[in-house]
Amino acid sequence: MVEHATAPAIELRGLTKSFGNVVANSEVDLTVHQGEILSLLGENGSGKTTLMNMLMGLYRPDKGEIYIHGARADIQSPHDAIALGVGMIHQHFKLVDVLTVRDNIVLGTRGGGSRKQIDAKIRELSQRFDLNIAPERKIYSLSVGEKQMVEIMKVLYRGARTLILDEPTAVLTPQEIDRLFAILRRMKKDGCAIIIITHKLNEVMEISDRVTILRKGRSMGTVVTGEIQIRDLIERMVGESIDLSIHRPEPKRGGNVLDVHRLSVLNEDKVAVLSDVSFAIARGEILGVAGVSGSGQRELCETIAGLMAPSRGAILVDGVDIAGHSARDIIKMGVHMSFIPEDRFGMGLLPSMNIVDNMLLKSYCAHKGIGLDRRPARKLAEEVVETLNVYTPGLNSPVRLLSGGNAQKVLLGREISSNPSVLITAYPVRGLDIHSSMTIYQLLNEQKEKGVAVLFIGEDLDVLLELCDRIMVLCGGRVTGIVDARDVTKEQLGLMMTGHPLEEVLGNA
Repeated sequence: MVEHATAPAIELRGLTKSFGNVVANSEVDLTVHQGEILSLLGENGSGKTTLMNMLMGLYRPDKGEIYIHGARADIQSPHDAIALGVGMIHQHFKLVDVLTVRDNIVLGTRGGGSRKQIDAKIRELSQRFDLNIAPERKIYSLSVGEKQMVEIMKVLYRGARTLILDEPTAVLTPQEIDRLFAILRRMKKDGCAIIIITHKLNEVMEISDRVTILRKGRSMGTVVTGEIQIRDLIERMVGESIDLSIHRPEPKRGGNVLDVHRLSVLNEDKVAVLSDVSFAIARGEILGVAGVSGSGQRELCETIAGLMAPSRGAILVDGVDIAGHSARDIIKMGVHMSFIPEDRFGMGLLPSMNIVDNMLLKSYCAHKGIGLDRRPARKLAEEVVETLNVYTPGLNSPVRLLSGGNAQKVLLGREISSNPSVLITAYPVRGLDIHSSMTIYQLLNEQKEKGVAVLFIGEDLDVLLELCDRIMVLCGGRVTGIVDARDVTKEQLGLMMTGHPLEEVLGNA
């Protein structure tokens, strides 16, 4: 263990925070030193975000103390945190697309000097940490990885020497992750203190020096990364041992259930978001879709589900062309298809309604007369809660009170209850912990074994490689390749995600 001669960059002592009767953090200690990368690990609801929000001044602790470089700090707002050299890079970027890199970096700062002085400071930071971002470029012209570099530059420009990164690799290609980790190592060498919040255990082992583990709002201790195994991290995090291997049953391929032919889609601004996309999924097969954020994944799902109209192409489900039909019409046509959207609380479930009423959302149109018979919906709700082990205060509680994992179980349970022949699911484990994620993977495999054709939009390439039978890669709304998941590497997928066609990637293998 390395001995540190100076006071920690950040020291949290006994931080406690409650919201009503819910204790989010209970006497949590955390220490991170200059020149160190610390991973903060825990399941959903373990208190990671609340703890960092107290450090950033978004919440005031009920009890406990915060020390920065050995001095007690009274942080009442994010402005106070920034003034003390603490900055946070959020998972969802906070950038103005139509402005330049320069404008986004200085937005919200006071003074700053002339454009020449600003550009000189940006160039100095770029060279020191190998960020390589031209100040005059517009945000909309940047890749996802480059946008993250701008977010890092924003906090460095404000003088931050302690950085908090929330799920920093969630939407990056393997090549972009490698570059990010190289930058973080340069920052560590420069004396920065870095805290990473992540669910990806392989990345925890690769990039961090130590790991602090939270469980149900309490600290389970801090360990040296090189002195612990992944299985031990999991056991501390969830309280039991979990098998992380994703079972992939052999596909029992029948005929194609979903056939998409030369599909093109324009957005509301008449800009092409999908161009000439063709693929097919057979019964009992999971087809994964990989791509950097904004490559057309959402539009693909919503067009197949009847929420967007294509400008060209055909979408055949069991031989029935549903292209251009609304979601309600598709149901009336007798097409057995289910859609689990990316936004589970915005498009999938109504947060203010209870579980029973959310079960009605897909079938209420079939009811006759002015009244609704809730008995079938209540029976289905009971079955979903029992079968999928949904933790809920009761069937009549609003779904907004459920954790992300339990809400996803409710949504998935409702959709698979209709015995679909095609199941479309977009980022079904986004923001979920290991326990919940493994449950979702198991449910998708059960659908596969029943002969359902599953379209799985994912962002974790390790999961795509383990769970899916084939993987289709999208870049800029076009298909760059469809490959067998057993015969491709993450690096090859990453190249296709950045626009390299399959033939070129395989030629370089």
